[in-house]
Amino acid sequence: MIWLSIVTISLLALAPSLLSLICRQKTSLDHDQTLVLTVHKEQLNTLNNDINIGLIPPDEGTTLQLEIERRILSTENSLSPQQNATFTHSSKMAWCGLILTPFAALALYFINGHPLLPAQPLAPRLAAQQTQDLQEDALIHTLRNTLATLPQTDPNLQKGYLLLGQAEMTRNHYNEAADAYSHALALGFDPEIAARAAEAITQAHHSVTPQALDLFRKALAAAPKSAPWYKSVEARIAQGEHEQNPF
Repeated sequence: MIWLSIVTISLLALAPSLLSLICRQKTSLDHDQTLVLTVHKEQLNTLNNDINIGLIPPDEGTTLQLEIERRILSTENSLSPQQNATFTHSSKMAWCGLILTPFAALALYFINGHPLLPAQPLAPRLAAQQTQDLQEDALIHTLRNTLATLPQTDPNLQKGYLLLGQAEMTRNHYNEAADAYSHALALGFDPEIAARAAEAITQAHHSVTPQALDLFRKALAAAPKSAPWYKSVEARIAQGEHEQNPF
């Protein structure tokens, strides 16, 4: 069944190109036919003029007239076998390209593709993702409850909030991540935590807010230039300054 689908999709994808090539070829051949007819008729007119002014004897002229008229009639009835059977070089290349395209696509597909693998229905995957989300929600809820019971002097409290912020950022819960990083930052300033909090606020508001800009500046002032996130924070500060003062 997969092969039938591949063939059908290939034909549908190539159909516009095939029709365009056929129409272009027909137009080209019709143009050639018209040109041949024009040449023959011009030859006939020239011959008649030569006969009328006496350059060609009437007997010989009649024979030539019949020959040219035969050619005109033959051209009007149909294309010559040579025109019908011969394509231009560009047309040959185009046809070769169209024919080889599906095979080239299949060759690329077989590098990493596996057409005989069983189907992967969407419903079970959605159910598995929902189950995973519920498990993550439960773990994060447990972590929040644990952090709420720890005293402010516990050395693990800041690490716990930092872990909570990272988990919420991974789930794209930017407001919750900003809140967790803010709690961690309140327990002791750290430039990296400040940068993380500022980034979470930026993601939550889709812009560098004044609060995020202030945190980015504080993080940059306290961080060593060798910090892996140093350049990113510089870029955020430039973005925030432009958003606050666009002109």
